[in-house]
Amino acid sequence: MTSLHHAARTGFSREAKAYARGRPEYPVEIETWLAESLAIGPGTSSVDVGAGTGKFTRVLQALGGAVIAIEPIEAMREEIVRSLPNVRALPGTADALPLADQSVDAVLCAQAFHWFAKSSVLDEFHRVLKPEGALGLVWNVRDESVDWVRRLTEIVTPYEGDAPRFYKGDWRKPFPHRGFGPLVETRFAHVHEGPPEQVIVERFLSVSFIAALPETQKNTVRKALIALIEGHPDLKGRSVVRFPYTACAFVAIREG
Repeated sequence: MTSLHHAARTGFSREAKAYARGRPEYPVEIETWLAESLAIGPGTSSVDVGAGTGKFTRVLQALGGAVIAIEPIEAMREEIVRSLPNVRALPGTADALPLADQSVDAVLCAQAFHWFAKSSVLDEFHRVLKPEGALGLVWNVRDESVDWVRRLTEIVTPYEGDAPRFYKGDWRKPFPHRGFGPLVETRFAHVHEGPPEQVIVERFLSVSFIAALPETQKNTVRKALIALIEGHPDLKGRSVVRFPYTACAFVAIREG
């Protein structure tokens, strides 16, 4: 069974509520992508692996099929139960899913696959997917062509240590995999709009390796974030900011 990285277990347990408040939603186009590329809709069943607080689970539920959320961290899973009472929220890890063989039409990982990107995990996804079922991987990626977004990244990156990250690209190593066809990528631009305390401060304090820091270091990060908000000409004095993202969505179809 996959052991959870310290940053994930500690950070997400501490900051589940900040994660729910500060993380962006997904672009509206993602629903069309799910329906067309993964054939998710009424009468289908999908599983959200590493579901966190249920942000992506909510997107899946809106498509009308049955949804199961798998999340190993209790504090995160409690947020799913609280906000999505009609979703089955189960404990479990990516390489030991509490699901029967060939029982679901789609497996989704949103903001999560980099934590458990192994060939053995893809074996497990292949096991639970029906023939020609679909695997979907989704990440909201910050648009660092924007100066203040890039400077936010510079504040937190020194603390990341060995925490898996999407940008490092290690999540691609299990591909190609004998059980799946090629990964096909689609990108969607979108914006997370809201008060800077929510979309910047809570967003970054909910980053796993920041949330796992001792309080003194976490306060140092908080002060640096606030200083940037108060000093950057594109952020200073604004009650609402528009945080730019690109949603990177990948699909691979089960084979064999």
